[in-house]
Formats: sequence, C-alpha cells, structure tokens
Amino acid sequence: MMRPGSKQYVVARPLYSEDSFAEEHEKVYRERKTILDHVKQYFKCDAERAKSIALSLLPVIGWLKIYQIKEWLLSDIVSGVSTGLVAVLQGLAYCLLASLPAWYGLFSAFFPVIMYFFLGTSRHISVGPFPVLCLMIGSVVTKLVPDEGAHVNITGLEGLSIDDQRVLIASSVTFLVGIMQLVMGVLQVGFVVMYLSDTLVSGFTTAAAVHIVVSQLKFVLGLQVPGISGPLSIIYTLEIIFNKITSTNVCDVVISLVIMVVVFIVKELNDRYKSKLPVPIPIEVIMTVIACGVSYAFDFKTTYGIEVIGHIPKGYEPPVAPNLQIFQQTALDAFPMAIVGFAVAFSVAKVYSVKYDYTIDGNQELIAFGVSNIFGASFKSFAASTALSRSAVQESTGGKTQIAGLISAVMVMIVTLAIGYLLEPLPKSVLGAVVIVNLKGMLMQVRDVPYLWRRDKPDCVVWLGTCIASILLGLDLGLAVGLGVELLSIVLRVQFPRCSVLANIKGTDIYRDRKDYLKIYEPEGVKIFRIPSPIFFANIEFFRSKLVEAVGFNPLRILRKRNKALRTIRKLLKKGDLQWTSRIRG
Repeated sequence: MMRPGSKQYVVARPLYSEDSFAEEHEKVYRERKTILDHVKQYFKCDAERAKSIALSLLPVIGWLKIYQIKEWLLSDIVSGVSTGLVAVLQGLAYCLLASLPAWYGLFSAFFPVIMYFFLGTSRHISVGPFPVLCLMIGSVVTKLVPDEGAHVNITGLEGLSIDDQRVLIASSVTFLVGIMQLVMGVLQVGFVVMYLSDTLVSGFTTAAAVHIVVSQLKFVLGLQVPGISGPLSIIYTLEIIFNKITSTNVCDVVISLVIMVVVFIVKELNDRYKSKLPVPIPIEVIMTVIACGVSYAFDFKTTYGIEVIGHIPKGYEPPVAPNLQIFQQTALDAFPMAIVGFAVAFSVAKVYSVKYDYTIDGNQELIAFGVSNIFGASFKSFAASTALSRSAVQESTGGKTQIAGLISAVMVMIVTLAIGYLLEPLPKSVLGAVVIVNLKGMLMQVRDVPYLWRRDKPDCVVWLGTCIASILLGLDLGLAVGLGVELLSIVLRVQFPRCSVLANIKGTDIYRDRKDYLKIYEPEGVKIFRIPSPIFFANIEFFRSKLVEAVGFNPLRILRKRNKALRTIRKLLKKGDLQWTSRIRG
C-alpha cells in the first residue's frame, strides 16, 4: 500500500533470466582494437592533431586567446603585486624549513613560476615553496650534511662550505623530483593521485604541520638546535629543545609572540570581513617591514644576540648541473616528494577550476611541475608546489589568470636584484612566527577526526594511522605507512563487505536493510540479498557464507540430500521394493 497523496509509479515487465534475456535481445558486435591499432592511433599525426597537441602542451595559448584586457588586466596586476609580496616573505620563511640560506627561497618563488605560466592548466594557483615539501627537502639535506657528525661521502662536494653542499643537494633532489614528475606526465599516469585520498592527505599534512612547528621552535626561542632526520627525529628534537630551554633568548620570544598574536588577529578579521575588504590586509608583509625597521634601528643582532637573515647577495647565480651521485642517495626520498607536491597542487587547482568553471589536466600538471622543478633546480631553487594561503591571496585579490603569477615573479625578481639588502636585519624569529601562524588551517584539520569516526570508521583509521606514523617515523615513511593502511582498508572493504537482507518498508515501495527498521514486510519465500562489492575470488567464500546465513539453510546440503534420496528411490524401484502409482490411495 502506498501512502495517500504520495507520488506513485508502477513497473510491469516480464520476468527474465540471463539466458532468456539474451535469446530475446540480440547484442551489438563491437570490434576490439588491438595494441597495434592503439599504437598507430597514438602516433598518427595530422594538422588537427598537431594543433591539439600544441594546445595541450602550451595551455597558455588557450586562455590568452580569450583574455579580456579591459576587465582582467587591472585585477591581475593588483593580485600579482599582493601575491608577490607574500611570495617574498614565504620564500624566505619556508627556506628555513629546508635548512638552506634564506635567500634561496626567493629563487624558488621565481624560476618555477616562469615555466608554469606557459605549461600549467590552472589559472589561479600560486606556484612556489610549499612548507611540507620544504620540510621533506630539509630532512634529506640534514641527513646527508648534518650540523654535527660525519657527512656522507659524495663526489663533487669536496671543498664546499656546508651551505653550498646543502644547496647542491637540495637542487639535485629537486631536479630528480622534476624528472619523476615529467616522466609520469609523459606516461599519462596522473591518475596515481587518486590513490591519495582526501583523508590520507589531511592526516599527512596535519602531521607535517606538527613537524614544521617543532622545526621552527629553535628560531622562535633563539636556540641552536642541530637538524635531525629519520624515525623519532621529532622526539629527539624536542628533547634537545627542552634541555636547552634555559638558554632561550627572551627578545626572540617576545618578538615571535607579538608577531603571532597580531598576524593571527588580523588574519581572522580578513576572513570575517572579506566581503567588505577590497583586498586582504597583507599583515605578514606589514609586520615584516616593521620588524626590519626596528631591528635595524636598535641593532638587535649586536644588542640582544638575535639571529638575523644576514647578507643577501644581489642577482642570480649561474646554472649548475645536478650531482648524479646525489640521485642515487636520494631516489627513495624524491619519489614521495614528487607525489606529494603534485597531489597538493592538483587538489588546490581542482577547487578553483570547479569554482570558476574551467578544466584542468592532471597529466599536463605533472608535466608543468616537472619542467618547472627541472628548470628551477638548474638555478639552485628547491622543489615547488603551491601553498594554499598564497593561492588564496592570488584568487581573493582578483587574480584571473597566471599573468598575476607572472607579475608576482617580477616582484620577487625586483627584491632579488635591487632591494634585497633591506631584509638583511630581519630576525629569523619573525619568519618562524609567520610560518607557525600560517599553519592554522593544517592544524585545525584535527577537528575532522570525530566527524570521520561517525561517518566512516575505516577512513578515520587511515587518517589517524597516517598522521601518527608521519609524526613518529618521518614524513617519507609516514606516507608509505598511510598508503599501506589505505590499501588495506580498501582490501578489507572489498573482501569483507557489509552484506544485508532487504525488506520492504511498510507503506512505501522502498527496500532497506531489515535490521534498521521496525515496520517491515518480507514476501514469503523471497529473500533480497545485497552485497555492495563485486564478487571475485577473494570474497567468494565470504559471500557464500553470508548468503547461506541470510537464507537460513545451506542449499548444497539440501541438494546433496535430495540427490541421495533420488538415488535411494531409483534403487528401490529397480529392486521392485517400490512402485510408481498413478494416484495416491486414500
């Protein structure tokens, strides 16, 4: 019975089996292409295909043709200037995560942006340093060239200072990351990012944020703490910090607290009143300028022993070739960097492409970041991706295309070539404080755990497993553990799916799990069994046992007993002990 006044529908059709349906309805024969056919089609070339390839490899051609100069150019200029100021500050700050001299961060905010302008398919992301990647590079750098102890013996590093050795290692690792991304893009394997679920990425980035906070404590507290890499490195680092806590530089702590409080409050106001503000208040830049001026005026370095950025060379350094021996030492570290850098950038790009209704190509993004990292590494920059906060600035200030990104690169170039010396008195504690404040979004992902537990417990286990493993074992091993947990959860979901018997909800034509409702109706002699998974060799036994449990008896046992009874009847008939009768006698 349907409820009065409710919408109704009636389905009436013959009852089919697979065989009867196949007899009644003829299938269309489709000729399958061979591997040779696919190869021929792939290498086929004509004018239309050449045009398509050119547009796919150089997406800049596509959006430049539709560029609206009057409507978009001013917005792109304003956005580019705003983003460039943030990129300068974040380049200097994130470079500390990579354990490199601060000015090399300016290189990473310039060279990769130039190549992405021509090759990238996203119009809104801001390419440059990403804190998680910087931290992963820093772990490799400190592993090969530690602050204390013996260095790894690598040909080509002889006679170089510690900073120069680290720069060469970082650029070589970045070159290798670029090669891996480029190869994956050419081979059209952009789909691999699908195996990094949002849950896994959230847990991984939260753990990375914890690592970043710990790594910045030495700048905030003004302590000399050697860089440590490997499993449990975060525990050892905290142990050293607590042992040296009495040597804290009070001036560094005060500066850091003031910066963090002011930046946090203003960023909250930016979020709350973003609809009323023409552009977000660039509070990080303002506080940096003030800190530079105060540090220079009162000579913080000499008076209070504060560590400052120091000398920033003008101009760019000549290109260098990567060290092949470093490739051998860092291949296992470079692969997760290539995946993480692409996954984060692609996920941010996807958000903006949906918002502004244009398409992005995962494989072309791999090629774009691969070429960008190879080109940047040649000029001593380190691995680039995108930072959500910087991309948000580019988009919220009116950026329409990557022309805004190009202008931001010009802003970085002006600082590098002309006015970089003005940042020399900047305390490193200011950069550490800015880094920590910008991690708020990543750290707040912890609030997702209760929701995940209620919605999907296996997903919650993936989040917790990835986060805890990444914190304790390091980001590279943690990512591997997270992927293992995620694949295990997929296997368990498919091998042991949640089966159910469906029943009709009285008063409707809806069928749901009979365990979830009180007023249900089950047709006599009919069982509707649901398994939310494909049936294959790994779950066939589980399916069989659940089906038998749902039906209430084992059909094979019934069949065996029936066949045994038939064999007994045949024997009795053959011996004459049993006879067929045409009717039952009363």
